[in-house]
Amino acid sequence: MRKRERENPCGICGHYHKYEEGEVCGVCGHRIAVVSDKSASPSAFPSEILPEFLFLGSYDNAARPELLKTQGISRVLNTVPACQNLYKNSFTYHCLQDDKKLPFDDAVQFLEQCERDRARVLVHCMSGKNRSPAIVMAYLMKSKGWKLAQSYQWVKERRPSVELSQEVHQQLQEYEQKIFGSIENNNIAMPNFSSSGLPSFSFGFTRPNDTLPVPAPAFNNTGGTSIFSRAPLNIAPQEFTFGAVQTQQTTTEDSTFDSNTPAVNDITMDGS
Repeated sequence: MRKRERENPCGICGHYHKYEEGEVCGVCGHRIAVVSDKSASPSAFPSEILPEFLFLGSYDNAARPELLKTQGISRVLNTVPACQNLYKNSFTYHCLQDDKKLPFDDAVQFLEQCERDRARVLVHCMSGKNRSPAIVMAYLMKSKGWKLAQSYQWVKERRPSVELSQEVHQQLQEYEQKIFGSIENNNIAMPNFSSSGLPSFSFGFTRPNDTLPVPAPAFNNTGGTSIFSRAPLNIAPQEFTFGAVQTQQTTTEDSTFDSNTPAVNDITMDGS
């Protein structure tokens, strides 16, 4: 579309196209995003944890500025230092710098400031399943006074794909103990980290922790017939002589010779 056909560019991508009518931008491929659009994948939209304030998602969600602006999101909390902040001119970013131990207090302070400013914020990690949900749960514990089990249930109901790792869950328990002084055990279901639910990669071999006895291979199996088996020889071992020594013992059958049989040395050769 030529510039003269439209005075004002698109407010999101900055190019000239009829985005209100659903026309796709010929430069960057942008088109207006509608939440009720059935062609869009549900995973393209972040999960709304607290109405009109706190959103939880993945790096893919953070890489879609048109979707974020459609939902009114203006600030982004990046929980993975390796993830780049793509649109610094359009959003206010806050990135956590620790890869291993989550800095809950730092993240909570940023989210509390967003709440005071009445700014909508997206909390994201790479997949939106582990680190970013943990930050949201920590915020709910610190700012709302909820225990870990209640915070986990609240987030899990709004984003069922949440899968906390054992290490992150332990950090949340320590943070809960830091806030409330004790860890409360109730009937709310928490993530199960038992090894029985993990996939096995033994490839048919028993693991060292297995208690099942391993049967020893049987080499004296008389049920089958081997191709190397033969009938037993009833000959005493001493009757076999290796070498040129003539045996002293002779049998009656071998001692009988025909006197007319010439010896080997007495056979005359025909000279013809």
